[in-house]
Amino acid sequence: MKKIAFIMLALFLSVSYVSAQGKAEAKFQKTTHDFGKIAESIGTATCEFIFTNTGNAPLIINRVATTCGCTTPSYTKEPILPGKDGKIVVSYSTKGRIGSFNKGATVFTNVPDSVYTLIIKGEVLSK
Repeated sequence: MKKIAFIMLALFLSVSYVSAQGKAEAKFQKTTHDFGKIAESIGTATCEFIFTNTGNAPLIINRVATTCGCTTPSYTKEPILPGKDGKIVVSYSTKGRIGSFNKGATVFTNVPDSVYTLIIKGEVLSK
């Protein structure tokens, strides 16, 4: 009987500990950026996606994957504390890419079961 009571107590404490742990959460100001019509001659079009950690644990960006080599991401490398902002900068190379584009960047973080998708779009015009 004492063993069962001890096991139940240990189970209760471990569940309480896990539920007390914080969880990070990213809230983006926007998830889509439309460049509109841009000239090929600019070379690179860049935009920033600002987000806030609305959770109660540090948010860590593990990686940002893009849909092609013409799109390059950079992002905040340090953990983003609760209530603080971070940013992801996405650059699109316009050289030799005349026409409409719609590209994605997938953000992988330490938030369980969450993947964030950022979209850039626009139209590159010839010189």
